[in-house]
Amino acid sequence: MGKRLIHQRRGRGTPAHRVASHRFKDKIRYRSYDALEKEGSIKGKVIDIVHDPARTAPIAEVKFENGEKKYILAPESIQIDDEIECGISAPIKFGNTLPLAEIPEGTPIYDIENTPGDGGRFVRSSGTYANVVTHDANQTVVELPSGELKYLNPNCRASIGVVAGGGRKDKPFLKAGKKW
Repeated sequence: MGKRLIHQRRGRGTPAHRVASHRFKDKIRYRSYDALEKEGSIKGKVIDIVHDPARTAPIAEVKFENGEKKYILAPESIQIDDEIECGISAPIKFGNTLPLAEIPEGTPIYDIENTPGDGGRFVRSSGTYANVVTHDANQTVVELPSGELKYLNPNCRASIGVVAGGGRKDKPFLKAGKKW
């Protein structure tokens, strides 16, 4: 019984086994709902694309019309100085954030909310996306990357596109020491 499982060795979380949360850039959540998003949309401009040690995907720093700066998960093909929109009347374009009810069937989406206003819970890893399958009167069906069908409120928000950083798993580790 000389060796113990890793979760046993971690115990209560001494400094050697804690997450380095002081290096994280920010919590990546959607803007809080306001009148601009419920009635129309708000535009933002991508200022910078940043590496965040907290996640596998790059993040984009966006400055919105009202002066607010926010980090979002970067979609594939986004560049500095690109414009994105958040709201009910935003066009169907990579990086834009809309309620599920406004997204057409078959569209790839990511960073999907579980309940309206929770900030995004599903499909946030690099290179992943989900598909909108169908819309019903009071629910939208989304197929997650695992193949599971998820029934969500049509007011839940999601971003259009595929999360950036998709080639991350293509390069092999070659030896166990590189992974360690």
